[in-house]
Amino acid sequence: MVQLLQPGMIAPPFTTTDILGNPVALESYRGRKVLLSFFRFSACAVCNLRVHQFIGRYPQWKREGMDVIALFESPIANMRTYVGAQNAPFSLVADPTAALYDLYGIESSEEKVKATLADPRTKEFIAEAAAAGFELTPENDSNFQRIPAEFLIDENGIVRLAHYSRLITDHLELAVIDRFAAGQ
Repeated sequence: MVQLLQPGMIAPPFTTTDILGNPVALESYRGRKVLLSFFRFSACAVCNLRVHQFIGRYPQWKREGMDVIALFESPIANMRTYVGAQNAPFSLVADPTAALYDLYGIESSEEKVKATLADPRTKEFIAEAAAAGFELTPENDSNFQRIPAEFLIDENGIVRLAHYSRLITDHLELAVIDRFAAGQ
């Protein structure tokens, strides 16, 4: 059993590249706050809606000293086709082998996927994603059972909030992220 990260723990360091080939090393963000988001796969409509929401808030977050790193359990080619088409102003990272997912204890759960599909609010999320231009799209060889997680990491690399989602549609409230970015 993997130990889940808790507030006060040091965020596990990693070094990788984003889908544009730029280096991404968590240590290089010291002195800035980080929203580290683990998504499902790059064609996931709900995940793309969330990235779309982040893009809208990112200019303010950046001014307030917070960066975003968004990870997907997808190959780079799929990332470029799907979520990469949004041209996010922050790092999008392909982790098709789920090495970073394992490092952070991000789970796969058939039960949570079933619970998401049974949740009546899921239809609202799907409709909102479709209205924003993100249709339900299967992605070959994707891990359909992956459950998202989000971490707020302070300027010293300390996890201040670890959110392991209960459902695919369960994310940190944007207002919580806004307050963290603002230093509140």
